[in-house]
Amino acid sequence: MILADTGRRFTPLSPLGRGEKEGAMLEVEVKYANADFADLERRLSAWGAREGEPRDDADHYFNAPDRDFAVTDEALRLRRIGAKNFVTYKGPKRDATTKTRTEVEVPLADGDDAASDFARLLTLLSYRPVAVVRKRRRLFHLERGGFPVEVTLDDVEGVGRYAELEIQAPEERLDAARQVVLDAARELGLTANERRSYLELLLAARAKGTP
Repeated sequence: MILADTGRRFTPLSPLGRGEKEGAMLEVEVKYANADFADLERRLSAWGAREGEPRDDADHYFNAPDRDFAVTDEALRLRRIGAKNFVTYKGPKRDATTKTRTEVEVPLADGDDAASDFARLLTLLSYRPVAVVRKRRRLFHLERGGFPVEVTLDDVEGVGRYAELEIQAPEERLDAARQVVLDAARELGLTANERRSYLELLLAARAKGTP
């Protein structure tokens, strides 16, 4: 079995535009380079943020047979967190300030076999492996402006240290969510806004020959 057994009944998909899904939540996210983890930890602690268990992520990215995701600003990845597996689609970014985009994530069955089978399924459909982004991630959870906010401190292999702030919000609350993450980032002292994905940063570093 590749898909996780969630107990949900299958419902046929309705015809939707690329990157769109009825009732889909938007990922409202900002990312900052040159993150001072010690300073951020102090500020988050003062806010009463709850720290989760640190984890190691391995994100396996694929490109499509019918279009180039680097051109369309989309992404398809298989994320592995220990034995847990997830497949995620991300649509094009919606604005020039944040990394707001449609995100659809589906849990797969746990374990190496499920991950390998899903990767093989994609390659049989002519999807091409691009790269694997590996990072050590620490997560902090807090409430700001009526939204649950997730702050992550990421040490990304071959890329560097970054901080991300994210809210999951419906379309009708997009503007409010965007303002909350931008205000929170400013209050945390974050200034080096980075709109490129970790995949884009990794590929750029490899192109420059950065170890």
